[in-house]
Parts: sequence; C-alpha cells; structure tokens
Amino acid sequence: MKPPKFDYLRPATVPEAIDALVAAEGGGKIIAGGQSLMPMLNFRLLNPTVLIDINRIAELSSFREEDGGLRIGSLTRHHKLETSDAVKRLFPVLNAAMAHVAHLAIRNRGTIGGSITHADPAAELPMMMVLLESEITIATPRGSRVVAAEDFFLGALTSAVEEDELVTEIYLPALPPNAGWAFEEVARRAGDFALAAVGVIMTVEDGRVTHSRVGVMGVGDTPLRLFDVETVLYDEACEGGILDQAIEVARASVAPATDLHASADYRRHLLGVLVKRALQTAWLRANGKDVASGSSSSGGHHHE
Repeated sequence: MKPPKFDYLRPATVPEAIDALVAAEGGGKIIAGGQSLMPMLNFRLLNPTVLIDINRIAELSSFREEDGGLRIGSLTRHHKLETSDAVKRLFPVLNAAMAHVAHLAIRNRGTIGGSITHADPAAELPMMMVLLESEITIATPRGSRVVAAEDFFLGALTSAVEEDELVTEIYLPALPPNAGWAFEEVARRAGDFALAAVGVIMTVEDGRVTHSRVGVMGVGDTPLRLFDVETVLYDEACEGGILDQAIEVARASVAPATDLHASADYRRHLLGVLVKRALQTAWLRANGKDVASGSSSSGGHHHE
C-alpha cells in the first residue's frame, strides 16, 4: 500500500501553516503524529495535494498550569498526558484514560490536537474533552476562535475545524475541589476500539451529590454528556434506587449502532454496567474513600 503523491511543507509558525492551508484551497492536510493520517493515506481514503508538517512549530508543544487547570499545546503527545505529574494531580481521570489509548508506540507519536480533530467516536480523548468541559482554540485565516468541547464534535470523524484551520491549544478548566472521579472502558483486547467507555466527575456534600458529569463514548457518532443522568443524581445519594434509575436513564439516552464489534443492544447493556461501576467508584472517591483502581478492561484506538 502506497500513499498518493503529495507535496510536503514544514512551516515554522502557525501563520505560515494557515497560509499553506489557504493556498492549498482545500487540498491541504495537517500532519503531526500521523497515527491516523498515514494509514488513511496508505489506504487511499484521502488524496491531499500537500501535507503540512507542524512539528517544527514550538509554541504548539506548550504545556502549563493555569488557574488550577491546564493549557495544553495541540502537539502535546499522548505519552506526555499519560506521564505528566500535573495531569495526575489535577485531572486523574484523564491520566486513567490515557493508559487505554492504543499502544505505547502510538502514544509516543500521537498528539492531542490530532486525536480530537480526527474525532473518532471510539477515541478516549474526544470524550475526555467533553467530560472535562475543555475549551479548544482554533487558528483561522481571520484570527483565533475558541470552541467549547460540547460544540466541537459534529459527527463521526467530523469536528468543527474547517479545511483552512488548525487546533493550536486546549484549555482544561480546574475541576471542583475534592471531586471524585472514575473511568471505565471495555474493549476486546488492549489497543482495540472501545466497545463503550464512561467517565465520571462527582462532588458530594453532606452525603448528597452537588455536582456530576457523566461522559460516554462508543454509543453514538460523537462523545456524549448524559445530562439526564446528572439530573437524576443531583441532591441525592448515589446508591440504591437512585443508582438503578441513573443506569436506566443512561441506557435510554443513547442510540448505539450495530457494527462488526457489537450489537446495539449489547452496547446499551454494557453502557449500563460501566455507568454503574463508574458512578459507584466516583461516589466512593468523592466521599474520601480509598479506591484501588478507577479503570477496567484495557483498550483504545489508534489516534493521530
């Protein structure tokens, strides 16, 4: 398998990269880690006239704490997110999810910007962006714009990034103090597509849920926030009948597809199991209880 012919550019700045995209008139593709792009080229699913390699643009590798959150350049590799002390401390749920992203060789090369722009519905990072309410900065020929993660993922393999635009930065705002968390995923083998995954953030006061976020993937064309589940949990103890009700609402909130990997009914059932497990774990953590592990079966997919 060989890719089609293309020109190759290595801009040194973001404006140069944007100029190259504009000049390509829709025929330009950004390459960073290349973990999704190169297989698509080799299968001739794409036929760009020019590849624009952004690895020389130093500002895109920035990584710093800000106001209790993290500001992450789009060239940041998966391995950095997996091993960063700041991620472990500020966003342990993201740290847990990163271990499920494909394989180590791919995590060494793949980038956060590439993964979220690729918008694979079975990818961990897009779901993390939704769960963590990230703000995504996009460079355009007309300047920069910021898009909330909730508005960024438009469909399977479709994001809000236009053909003459480039993701430059991701901001993860601080989580509420003492937030419990959990991440659960099931895949057939480590490195495979996730059949379903769930991420939860939860705060508790006086034995009742004061704030929760439930993010899911693998059960739709985009990652989803299950706001109806969050409504069920609010001002309640996350146990017994409330937990059962949350699981029922979660299953009713999604419309998974049947594909080679699993039937729609199986994914819906699996989602309920993972939601229950994740809510129980986050509840324990939010109540200050020690939890041995916050994640389940390993898995993931190859992300750029």
